Amino acid sequence: MSIELQRVTKQFGSQKALNNISFSVKAGEIAGFIGPNGAGKSTTMKIICGLLQPDKGTVLINQKKIEENSSEARRFLGYLPETNPLYPEMYVMEYLLYVAGLYKLGKNSKERIKDIINLAGLETEKKKKIGSLSKGYRQRVGIAQTLLHDPSVLILDEPTSGLDPNQIIEIRNLIKDIGKNKTILLSTHIMQEVEAICDKVIIINKGEIVADTGTRQLQNTESEKYQTTLVEFNDNPSEEELKKITGAEEIRKLRDKTWLIQSPADKDIRPEIFSFAVKHNLVVLSMHKKEKKLEDLFRELTS
Repeated sequence: MSIELQRVTKQFGSQKALNNISFSVKAGEIAGFIGPNGAGKSTTMKIICGLLQPDKGTVLINQKKIEENSSEARRFLGYLPETNPLYPEMYVMEYLLYVAGLYKLGKNSKERIKDIINLAGLETEKKKKIGSLSKGYRQRVGIAQTLLHDPSVLILDEPTSGLDPNQIIEIRNLIKDIGKNKTILLSTHIMQEVEAICDKVIIINKGEIVADTGTRQLQNTESEKYQTTLVEFNDNPSEEELKKITGAEEIRKLRDKTWLIQSPADKDIRPEIFSFAVKHNLVVLSMHKKEKKLEDLFRELTS
């Protein structure tokens, strides 16, 4: 395993931020780490990076216990915090040379920086001051400095936060490209991001892991429990009458004349809906099964 947490607990005063959590991310995986605000994401990531000590439990990076082999374990790590720590008055090349010096890359620094600038798409910006760059390019600089010492494990905390849609797509593509040869733990609030680039999802809520599986497997597992049908009528029926449909476990109005009806997975409720429409002199304008999105599962697991 590249990242492995074993029964990690962390408490701040009377508040238990992490309660006996365990999960792992294998070499070559991109794992989405998601949860509501205050769920324990940032605390977990800081513990993985050795910036916080757990009260109990063990963290291994490439099978090295970070509490016992901190320096050695950190050599494998690259960490990009949510607040990108850059020096706006420095030029991009100047800054990367400075970081290379901190990592003691020596005579290989310039060649390594050249490769990273190419990988991060910074060729046209390398002679500019960091403060003059767009936020998207500043994120690229942050990712570039994270990659300079060629870590095998990357911890990225909200790397697309505050970016516009085009910049988000650019950074996602960059992360996917990097992830071909790295292990990545990616914290994000954007469910589409997890669906687009992550091999697995780890969901944390109130300091506890509530899901840890492949993104597709999670969706399939939840789909085995029940199905969701979207139906649009020509007029608004009574919600109380809708609830009487055989097999309807949850009814929710999405917009005018359009309803979401949840039923057991082994129950095709569409004939019942047609019968309901006939009985109440309604016309079914459209009806289809709704594929369960990660956003729906997230809401259910963390509500």
